Amino acid sequence: VQLQASGGGLVQAGGSLRLSCTASGGAFSRYGMGWFRQAPGKEREFVTAISWSGLTNYADSVRGRFAISRDNAKNTLYLQMNSLNSKDTAVYYCAAERYGNGAGRTVEYSYWGQGTLVTVSS
Repeated sequence: VQLQASGGGLVQAGGSLRLSCTASGGAFSRYGMGWFRQAPGKEREFVTAISWSGLTNYADSVRGRFAISRDNAKNTLYLQMNSLNSKDTAVYYCAAERYGNGAGRTVEYSYWGQGTLVTVSS
């Protein structure tokens, strides 16, 4: 499956942004999907994930501010980000794993998108 992330940009602290990840080349509904992010000089970290069956999982740092969702009819994964702060500045990547259970480790995902940059100005 091929993944294309989009929707990144520059936003002020306290603002909102919605990322999208469009999948092609596979049965999207059968894939667990995740969002990860990587800030400059730091390792890639887990943000949130949704299993192929719809169960969600969030990192503590974003729980209550971010929401993951999927539209299987459109082969698209979403990440709604609210109350953004400077610590959320990073390149955001979507990832997929066939029949994935929404795990939070990068090694659990076989397919990755190219990333979209989110910059939060304070």
